[in-house]
Amino acid sequence: MDNTAIQDGYQLYLHNFILSDNGNWSVIQQGMHESDGTARRYHWHSEHIKSFIEEPHTGINGVSRGKILNLTDADASENRQGILDISHTDSAEVMKDFSRLILPAHHDVRASDVDLKRLGALLYVTREQQPQNFEDLLMLEGVGPRTMQSLALVSEVIHGAPSRFADPARFSFAHGGKDGHPFPVPTYTYDESISILRKGIEKSKLGNSDKLNSLNKLHQIITKAEKDFTPDFDVQEVIEEERQNSWRFGGKTVFGDAQKPSPPKPIQLSLF
Repeated sequence: MDNTAIQDGYQLYLHNFILSDNGNWSVIQQGMHESDGTARRYHWHSEHIKSFIEEPHTGINGVSRGKILNLTDADASENRQGILDISHTDSAEVMKDFSRLILPAHHDVRASDVDLKRLGALLYVTREQQPQNFEDLLMLEGVGPRTMQSLALVSEVIHGAPSRFADPARFSFAHGGKDGHPFPVPTYTYDESISILRKGIEKSKLGNSDKLNSLNKLHQIITKAEKDFTPDFDVQEVIEEERQNSWRFGGKTVFGDAQKPSPPKPIQLSLF
């Protein structure tokens, strides 16, 4: 019987299938590792197996090769269900959703990649306008302008209409990018955003949804501000400002931590 598969780097081959008169069975498999040629053997016995997809093994004996993806773990049931749901999704519908995301052929974020009216209004309200009762209105006391900027973009993902997602590059201004585009990930802001969302969810479970409602309110404030906003700013200047201040917010990329910019060297005037 020819039955092969890949598991944890091993090419598996079904060697023997033994069936008894009373219906019990055993399967003996052997796998050969593709890189170093070492072998691994798998025994399956029907006596104690209750499920083929959830923890079918009673033990594993061998040399540890570190963490592996184990979709048979009991805690992975939601992952398995998610994979199953995706497999049942109409591919035509999925492609229709992807077709709405028109991404540019360059990696850096430019003014042409974002709706300046929307991004500009968001930056204006969260960074500059800040009315006296802004924090009280949103019930987000103690949240700084940088975190408010991130939460505003997060709130749009949660509450925004589909028509507002025509420029997905704009949402990179929430928490940057791991490759440094448009700027390093501000980990302090990132963690604070997650903390606010987590606390909001926890309180909502207890019947107090004020913090989650405040995100919707923040989205409505930004949307209202857009109506009368005229963009007059340079996206590259915003990006450069973020990069210059990245070290203040725990900026990180896959290349390392954001460094504090060196002070400009004094200009020595020539006497001659």
